[in-house]
Amino acid sequence: MATTIPAEFSLQRTHASDQTSPVRWVWSHARRYGWIIVMMIGGAVGNAALASVVPVLTGEAFNAMLRSVPDTSVLAALALTIAASQLIRGGLQLARNFGAELLAQKIERDVRDELYLSLLGKSMTFHNLQPVGDTMARATNDVREVNYMFSPGINLVVGSFIFLVMPVLVASRYHPLLVITPGAFILVYFIFLARYLKTLAPVTDEVRATFGEMNTHLSEALDGVEVVKGASQEEAEVQRFARNARDVRDAFVKQGDREARYAAMLLLGAAYAFGLSHALLLFRLGQIDTGAVVAYFGLLRMLDFPTFASIFAYSQISLGISSARRILELISRETNLDQNAQGYADVIKGEVEFRNVSFSYALSGVKTLSVSEGEERSRSAGLELTRPSTALATARSAQDEVLQNISFKVRPGQTVAIVGQTGAGKTSLVKLINRTYDATQGQVLVDGVDVRNWNLAALRSQISMIEQDVFLFSRSVSDNIAFGKPDSTQSEIEAAATSAQADDFIRTFDMDYATVVGERGVTLSGGQRQRLALARAFLTDPHILILDDSTSAIDSATEDRIQRAISNAARGRTTFIITHRLSQIRWADLIIVLRKGKVAALGTHEELMKTSDAYARIFRE
Repeated sequence: MATTIPAEFSLQRTHASDQTSPVRWVWSHARRYGWIIVMMIGGAVGNAALASVVPVLTGEAFNAMLRSVPDTSVLAALALTIAASQLIRGGLQLARNFGAELLAQKIERDVRDELYLSLLGKSMTFHNLQPVGDTMARATNDVREVNYMFSPGINLVVGSFIFLVMPVLVASRYHPLLVITPGAFILVYFIFLARYLKTLAPVTDEVRATFGEMNTHLSEALDGVEVVKGASQEEAEVQRFARNARDVRDAFVKQGDREARYAAMLLLGAAYAFGLSHALLLFRLGQIDTGAVVAYFGLLRMLDFPTFASIFAYSQISLGISSARRILELISRETNLDQNAQGYADVIKGEVEFRNVSFSYALSGVKTLSVSEGEERSRSAGLELTRPSTALATARSAQDEVLQNISFKVRPGQTVAIVGQTGAGKTSLVKLINRTYDATQGQVLVDGVDVRNWNLAALRSQISMIEQDVFLFSRSVSDNIAFGKPDSTQSEIEAAATSAQADDFIRTFDMDYATVVGERGVTLSGGQRQRLALARAFLTDPHILILDDSTSAIDSATEDRIQRAISNAARGRTTFIITHRLSQIRWADLIIVLRKGKVAALGTHEELMKTSDAYARIFRE
């Protein structure tokens, strides 16, 4: 059955995942590979059944040798039978292990795909609030823990469970009462196991949560390493990381403490003692022979595997479920934006209208769905699975409106300059046009259609936005320019770079357009990054162009050339420019002056210099 992930962006998927709980979610991925599960279970059953052949045949060998006249003729046949059975057992064990590993790798791939698609589909409100380090911890380590849950975790559990059952099934052939010990062992074993898992679950939740917290702080420190060094705070950051590392260590130690208190090994010793004593008693009563005692004790030795495996296999499964809970919690966060695949789609003419628009970065813009009681346990223990930075949460309080009652109308092809002091809401305003965010009140219309009713892909593909903080990928210059139009020819890429005044400096690189820029474009100057961003925008030929202070890092001589390029690019398309440069403001058809989230004035440069103190004050300051 095909399904789509409700999101701002989604791709058609070939299967549905059950997101009602972590266990059901993992199972919904696993059940797609029924043939692998059958192979794994078949291998486990065959492996355990053939393992029980050894003690049975060994008992027969003892009986043959303990007769008044030892019958050595059967030993060769028994030895060959044991050898053949163990060769087959080896093949079945290989099938079980291979099946478990194959299943684990396939599920890891599917979980990564689903998580990645989900992250791409989240709105910017989500990404602003969700720490990158914690996201990376979930996308890497937590996904890998789900892999380990199947191999070795569930692989050992399935195999060991069959080993538990075999002594009960086979012991009855010697005497019905001999099933008491393995039967009682199984009963007490699962009682101990249930208590063990109950105490282990919150600890493994804590292990995964503290690891995510450490990863979050590490990511922040590395991302802001220039600030750290500039403020000479290396020692403070080292101490902070050390505290986080100690928290992770303490959580793992707590997990080890729970594992050490697991009494399975003591139970195994008691089963050996009671079982052997019981068998010897029946032997003295003449109800079983020596071979039966030897075979029975060999069957009891099969309990070794499930006992030893349970010490770490169930811990691995608990860690996997905790990780699945963290991944599912991330996937299940709802956002207010949606793809609206059936929405309005047409060529944009360029008319933009704001009708009584208000906007706030409401924290309710990202809603967390509870997926299990384990998450609640983690929170009650003081563990936040996701922790938005305090500064961001304070600055974007649900009570603070960034924009209030904004109304204006822009005709197709007009150039609009948006000016105002820092924090006036200029960037927030333009991000409502392409639905990076949605207005909390009022309407934003493009060509007379509310942007909420547009097909999101159709809307955004015709709007290009260049921000002051330009992001470049660690790819070639050509790939960065062609990011929005990957099928572009090299001549189109070079023409766009020329229009953005970028061709000259690109030609100075050793491999010109094939030169790979560093991550985030760190090998380039601010002006070079912005010119590449302009080239990227020119190449996509948008119908609405938004420039968010995109020439702030460009020198005066280059600015003049880019100004002409922008002027040429603005012809025939609606252009919004956020800038403080008078040279760019003067030729705008409409100037919007924002002050504390409100429209303070509207008009041309000449009109506003005469009528607006707020506008005039910007240039005096």
